[in-house]
Amino acid sequence: MRKPIFIVLSILLIFIGCNDSDKVEEEISKVPMDLKIERFDRLFADAGEEGLPKLRKMYPYLFPAPDSVWVAKMKDSLQIELFQQVGNTFNSFEDEEEGLVDLFRHIKYYFPEQQTPKIITVTNDVDYDNRIILADTLLFIGLDNYLGSQHKYYGGFQRYVAKILDRKFMVSDVASAFAKKVVPRPRERTYLARMIYFGKELYLKDKLMPYAKDELKIGYTADEMDWAVANEEPIWRNFIENEYLYSTETRLNQRFLDPAPFSKFGLELDNESPGRLGRYIGWQIVRAFMENNEVNLKQLLTMPAEEIFKKSNYKPRS
Repeated sequence: MRKPIFIVLSILLIFIGCNDSDKVEEEISKVPMDLKIERFDRLFADAGEEGLPKLRKMYPYLFPAPDSVWVAKMKDSLQIELFQQVGNTFNSFEDEEEGLVDLFRHIKYYFPEQQTPKIITVTNDVDYDNRIILADTLLFIGLDNYLGSQHKYYGGFQRYVAKILDRKFMVSDVASAFAKKVVPRPRERTYLARMIYFGKELYLKDKLMPYAKDELKIGYTADEMDWAVANEEPIWRNFIENEYLYSTETRLNQRFLDPAPFSKFGLELDNESPGRLGRYIGWQIVRAFMENNEVNLKQLLTMPAEEIFKKSNYKPRS
């Protein structure tokens, strides 16, 4: 009789957990949100030389150079084409606006002390490393970094870079920029501490983007996400057998944490793997910890990695 009782209890706990989650989401849906989004990219593209003084007055922080520089940019054929490409792709911004409103509503619920920034869309000459810039009161989104992974502007980029230059990753990128504000950098130099640091960022996305697919949160394709899930147990075994967890070897960053075309186990399967699998494992450890412990989100973010790991009872999927 013990097995049926265990099954019933498990189903009951799942039901209670889902019910609690539904209640939280209902509360979040009632959080007032007045998000201001300004399409500076369109204003600049349409302004012309005569409209430049007005734009400079409206956005003084975006015009550090003299007018002659901006006039030249307005007349440059490559810039004109860039404005056209962005305008064609983002003729409508409604889906992105809906996603951003929902994101910042969740942020306001979990972090009520955080000020909601004004969002300004720009072009930044496809500087993908700075496609999202979040200051205290301003959020800049470089739309020319979200034209789609196959766009001609990205033809010279490595595919692991180009694949995330798509509008479907935009809200996730904004969530990442916010996470960097609230997740403290690890004090410890161990690989475990760095894995769990990224795991905290990704778990934060679980809370801020509860309806998003996991691959969008981590920046994977669907196939890469499937590979990570299917190989979680051998990935973890490799980390344990090679005694990586408490290593302070910085090369582990390049192998398993930094953006890369694949993870570097030194095995034949490397080319099949996605990069940043250390972040994926850190994410699963943090998820396991939160499932097994009564800790709120803000407490989690400041907890030491060692404590999270020991109390997680993490066991990889096999």
